[in-house]
Amino acid sequence: MSVGPWLPIGTKVAGDVTLGRTLVAGGEWQLVSTKEGGRVLFATDELAARWLGSGVVAEGDLDTFRFGGDTFRFVRGGTEHALKPVAGSQAPNNVGEAMAFATALGQTRAAGETANLADGIYVERLSRILPGHGEQATGEVDDALVLGVWLTGGLRVHVVPISRIQGHLGWVPPERLGHVIAAAGLKVMEPVGGVCEQPVKAGTVEPGGTGRFLLPGRKALEDFFNDHVIDLVQNRERYRSLGIENPAAIVLEGPPGCGKTVAVERLVAFLGWPCHQVDAGSIASPYIHETSRKVSNLFQAAIDTAPSVIVIDEMDAFLSEREGGASSQHRTEEIAEFLRRIPEAVKAGVLIIGMTNRLDMIDPAILRRGRFDHVIRVDPADAVEVLGLLRSLLDGRPVANDVSLDGLATKLAGRPLSDAAFVVREGARLAARRRSTEIDAACLKAALDGVLAKDQGATRAMFGFTGGRFE
Repeated sequence: MSVGPWLPIGTKVAGDVTLGRTLVAGGEWQLVSTKEGGRVLFATDELAARWLGSGVVAEGDLDTFRFGGDTFRFVRGGTEHALKPVAGSQAPNNVGEAMAFATALGQTRAAGETANLADGIYVERLSRILPGHGEQATGEVDDALVLGVWLTGGLRVHVVPISRIQGHLGWVPPERLGHVIAAAGLKVMEPVGGVCEQPVKAGTVEPGGTGRFLLPGRKALEDFFNDHVIDLVQNRERYRSLGIENPAAIVLEGPPGCGKTVAVERLVAFLGWPCHQVDAGSIASPYIHETSRKVSNLFQAAIDTAPSVIVIDEMDAFLSEREGGASSQHRTEEIAEFLRRIPEAVKAGVLIIGMTNRLDMIDPAILRRGRFDHVIRVDPADAVEVLGLLRSLLDGRPVANDVSLDGLATKLAGRPLSDAAFVVREGARLAARRRSTEIDAACLKAALDGVLAKDQGATRAMFGFTGGRFE
């Protein structure tokens, strides 16, 4: 096969795709841009046969194109999906992109591929990394290094133990980095007691939290999680003897700012399980059938790393009630995929938690018992709950004797819990600015006044330059 471009610029494939220039080429594959803004990966028949033989792709994943006397197999990648070599690529832009690559790595291994993937091609649409050689690649298979190079944009650093790479990935929250590594099917080296590290194999992660789960500011929700999730996880044999294997799926519903997201994040951190997020960045796609495929892949990744958690944020955006007519055909297909996968995932040990502000918009079939057994209303916190949150937020900080948290909690009752967190943070900032060694009542009152002023139409301070002077 020629080392130059295999196909001329302007060649049309798949009827509506016009090829541009060749971007990257391996011995048996070429990555070509398209006039429409996407990319196409072409492979020789021999390389495609290698992929099909190893099970990393199915026959339906690859199209065929003939040019002159040559036959190529190809797969398209749109503007919304990464299609690029593993080597030499830039670091991901966000945690969602990192999780997508890690999931593709894990899914590739789960499909039976054993080759070294350092020279592979990442095909996000297929959630696969395709080896770049027609013959079985030689050399050490080191997925921890492959993932580390990808996450850092080229640094040869392993992802395990986590301490090796954490300093290079300030944009990844520490609790999410472990989830990314587990999604790749790798052993996670988790810190223990801040001194040493122990390996936890993906798919066999034991509960990280012991004792009672605490959720300051949300006592009723704390009790529910302890009764329906934590106690079951910590006493599995007792529940199994009575025919209960895993926690049921849960929906948290209520107005914004009531602490649903924070509650779920703390529960996931307490459990210490891999977390898979369902949101627009992880499954939304403009391509027909592609969203359903991404839903299926995400659920499979959660099952492969079980016990794990799937969090469906703003579930009304993905699972709204189906309507009649051809326009809703693809939405119906996507909801059907959720309906099929939810019981399967729960049975496999996946804890599924959905969150919504609009319960009335969700398809009734989703909320039926057997899928989401528990629908929990999360209302604004009352004064007692806000008081518990304030005490938790101020625990360990120097507080002056003139501070009365009861009065503060009364004024913050019924408001978003984020307001209480802001008052404590802003009060501490004002105390530091005044060179005080304690947070006093005056600082907290000033912070509270700033929150309450928003209700009366006050706007945030604006800064700018006027006539060469700083205003």
